[in-house]
Amino acid sequence: MFDPEKFVREEVEKLRERLKGKAIIACSGGVDSSVAAVLAKKAIGKDLIAVFVDTGLLRKGEPERVKKSLEKLGLNLKFVDAKDEFLSALKGVTDPEEKRKVIGEKFIRIFERVAKQEGAKYLIQGTIAPDWIESGGGLRDRIKSHHNVGGLPEDFDLEIVEPLRDIYKDEVRKVAKLFGIEAEERQPFPGPGLAVRIIGEITKEKLDVVREANAIMEEEIEKACEKGMERPWQYFAVLLPVKTVGVHGDVRNYGYVIALRAVDSIDGMSASYSKIPHTVLDRISIRITNTLGEKVNRVVYDVTNKPPGTIEFE
Repeated sequence: MFDPEKFVREEVEKLRERLKGKAIIACSGGVDSSVAAVLAKKAIGKDLIAVFVDTGLLRKGEPERVKKSLEKLGLNLKFVDAKDEFLSALKGVTDPEEKRKVIGEKFIRIFERVAKQEGAKYLIQGTIAPDWIESGGGLRDRIKSHHNVGGLPEDFDLEIVEPLRDIYKDEVRKVAKLFGIEAEERQPFPGPGLAVRIIGEITKEKLDVVREANAIMEEEIEKACEKGMERPWQYFAVLLPVKTVGVHGDVRNYGYVIALRAVDSIDGMSASYSKIPHTVLDRISIRITNTLGEKVNRVVYDVTNKPPGTIEFE
């Protein structure tokens, strides 16, 4: 059985032995990178620089929330605004694997810049077991590359350190609870962000649409949970690569389709779709179509388990 206290003792000691100088850590504000950051801080203190990159691919209000949560952990934080860099790098990219690799390399180049400025030799990542397993670690087939696994360029000269590499999401959350990190309060969020919740090419308009739809879904699920509905493990909105005919007012329009996804899982390796009441789905659909007006005219709900589907669409 996994013992979080023993894991912390052993991992902090390993980090102290390995890290001989300054290190930067890629912090998204999610539970994985937050736990990795606290472990590293316990090991090397002020020699750790937490780097948060605003990619422009984040959820509504996320940069502000992340900054606040990381400062609350007492981390030495550096904030990088790279929205234009990421949007430019993703222009014309439609393949999911290519998206992840482009995002991964862009992250790495930014971290290299920061590391050079700070004189750091190490890059710590919150990679957990499902990340490298799905990316084709060991003898396994690649399901999908994770941006923190599949995007490392050959000329990268920082030493990668992954303190959570051999544990799973449920175990990470046990460590988070030990550290007082509110792991259950944030939805799991992929490193590539909304880029893998837009099927096809990324544009600013599509980002704005899926960001708002996702925020509405999260808000309505939260309200339903407050009234007694069981909370799904993960829930989010996806922008599909099709448009359909709809009616806005009394006029025909041609708008995007939003897919809603909610799943129940323990460790992220398998999942079943959540049986959300139709009354809740109805409220989400009405709010999305009303709020986004002519841009979205259809909302669908995904009833696929994992396997055969993955939790994210890309």
